[in-house]
Amino acid sequence: MNTRKLKNYVLAGLGAMCFAGTQSALAAGSINALVWCDHTDPEFIRPFEEANDVKVNLKEFEGTGAALSILEQSQPGDWDVLIIDGVDVPKLAKDGLLASHPEEALPIADIWPEVLLEENHKIDGKWYGMTELFGYNTIAYNKDKVDPADMLDMTTLWGDKYKGRIAVYDWHTPMIGLVAMGLGKKTAELSESDLPEIKDTLFKLKENASQFTDVVSSQTALATGEVDILFGGGEWLTGVLSQEMPNLDWVLPEQGGLMWSQSVTTLADAKNPEMALKFMQYILSPEGQAKLATSSCYWAMPANMKTGPMLNDQQKAALRWDQQAGYLANSQLYPVVSAELDEKMEDLWTEMLQR
Repeated sequence: MNTRKLKNYVLAGLGAMCFAGTQSALAAGSINALVWCDHTDPEFIRPFEEANDVKVNLKEFEGTGAALSILEQSQPGDWDVLIIDGVDVPKLAKDGLLASHPEEALPIADIWPEVLLEENHKIDGKWYGMTELFGYNTIAYNKDKVDPADMLDMTTLWGDKYKGRIAVYDWHTPMIGLVAMGLGKKTAELSESDLPEIKDTLFKLKENASQFTDVVSSQTALATGEVDILFGGGEWLTGVLSQEMPNLDWVLPEQGGLMWSQSVTTLADAKNPEMALKFMQYILSPEGQAKLATSSCYWAMPANMKTGPMLNDQQKAALRWDQQAGYLANSQLYPVVSAELDEKMEDLWTEMLQR
């Protein structure tokens, strides 16, 4: 595959499927959903629409801030379903934006216990959301160009061996969390006193990095050979390319990785709450999970443990299905810190980028 074709393939995989316009109809036969790009894949949406004789109108967004902006500019009832970062569910629920659901309506027993994240989704005894997909910020690499054994030790990346061959995912929260893990720290216990050591390590990492990049650009850089390693990558980056480019791989090093998760919720003022709940249940079903996990936009681990039989061997291998028990045991959550500390972390990241 030549470079131009490969770049087009990558951009198509992460971009072309990442938008579906909403429609104004709010009849009984439709629901409106604010989603991430994986949910816009026709292979995922079509079975639900056909089974329920319903139209799912989708609008794709990036980031909680963008979703809140859309909600603020909308009329009550404009939206039925919302896909959101798991860590953002409690605030939205406490602000009255999300609907609660009875426990028996959700497949709680089928969700990986480590990603159920009850502290995010269950508030005052009521469930306001459920993890649908999860994955890891860790190390992705081209195994034809690097020694896979080196990738088992995160500190290799701030040594000299791969200088100039590394890209770094440009998002301060997970990357500072990963560096902290590489230094033996716990992301749940980070404080301002940890920042000097993290800063020193970040500056070492920058000396070795050829670029700091976003999702699409980082995948393009790894796939086209501009870099051999992406620090912060994972199954979400290599999975969608795994069949055509089996040389691209990812691993959780001995220091572990950061687990990210996304959640499905329904809006408190949804005009079609019954169908919204049905859509939520479809998303969490093994069928819906398998299609989401291997969407044309990006791949991720399904939260429902019963999804395995719906995936083929190649898909399970790319997602590390059989290794999840160990991966989950050796992962930590994104740092959740005070606004003041987060500002200091962001300032540190900016200082590192600008030097």
